[in-house]
Amino acid sequence: MLNWRIEVLHLKLKYTWKISREASKEKTNFLIQVSDAKYSGFGEAAPNIRYGESPELLLQQYQVLLMAGLPLVKSMEELMQLLLEHPPVNSLRFAIESAYLHFYCQHSHIAVHQMLGQASSGYQTTSFSLPIMQPGEIKPFIEEHDLSRFKSLKIKVNSDNGLAAVEQVLQLTEQPLVIDANESWQNPEDLLRFLHQLDRERILFVEQPMPATHASAYAHLKKESPIPLVADESVTDDADFDLLREQFHGVNIKLMKAGGYLNAIRLLKEARKHNMMTMMGCMVETSLGIWSAMQLSNACHFADLDGFLIIEQEPFGLVKEKDGLLYLK
Repeated sequence: MLNWRIEVLHLKLKYTWKISREASKEKTNFLIQVSDAKYSGFGEAAPNIRYGESPELLLQQYQVLLMAGLPLVKSMEELMQLLLEHPPVNSLRFAIESAYLHFYCQHSHIAVHQMLGQASSGYQTTSFSLPIMQPGEIKPFIEEHDLSRFKSLKIKVNSDNGLAAVEQVLQLTEQPLVIDANESWQNPEDLLRFLHQLDRERILFVEQPMPATHASAYAHLKKESPIPLVADESVTDDADFDLLREQFHGVNIKLMKAGGYLNAIRLLKEARKHNMMTMMGCMVETSLGIWSAMQLSNACHFADLDGFLIIEQEPFGLVKEKDGLLYLK
């Protein structure tokens, strides 16, 4: 019988992390461990209220899985069946699946990326994200955090001050820029006016500017937008790629949204089959979650894996960043 345990991770952030729908100075994640007398595997869950996840719900679902037979699982197939019969939220599903897969790889003396059929993941270029802030706060932020070392930057915006913030970053930096609106715009015409004012040479793409529910508006926007559009909130564990390719030029796949390595690989394959740009993203996660994302990130066109860099005292040290490159420990 395997021993499973869960631990709460209270993560204080270096600064207020503000996006269009919320702002926070700390994050509550969870560490999942599975072990026998010799080997251990760990996984991280970063619950996100946008997807109906909360720490309280996650803990309840974890107890349900324990009572349903989680300690008796003897194979990945048995684990997948248990998670199908008692489906948890996606972040918990990923934490449990990855913990077991990491345990299995240790037990079998095989690297995780090899087990997943991926290329070696020794290092990865990442962008760095600026939270929403007033334009006058941007220059001190860029200087304080030495953001010139990153090959690209990403800025969180809302529909109120998006253009002013973007223009300020472009004036202060030389790197290409990604814009992330987190569903802030409600009116397609207002959004199009914003998009047409952007510097097409410097903006790589815009992530999820409108709510995921605005499917017909996105289909129109893709044809009219001068900047590529990338889906984030529109892609979770299940995705209709026939529809997505009509709405977006690319997709942002996050392990916490996908609910596991195996489903994320399926989503990546579907995206490639539909000729869509692929991005590996993250939540606010420790280096454990980022380490996991790096097992798949070489299969993507773009990576935004800076979530661990905003944690005040990152607890694991599994990933190091130097000159905008991430290295596995």
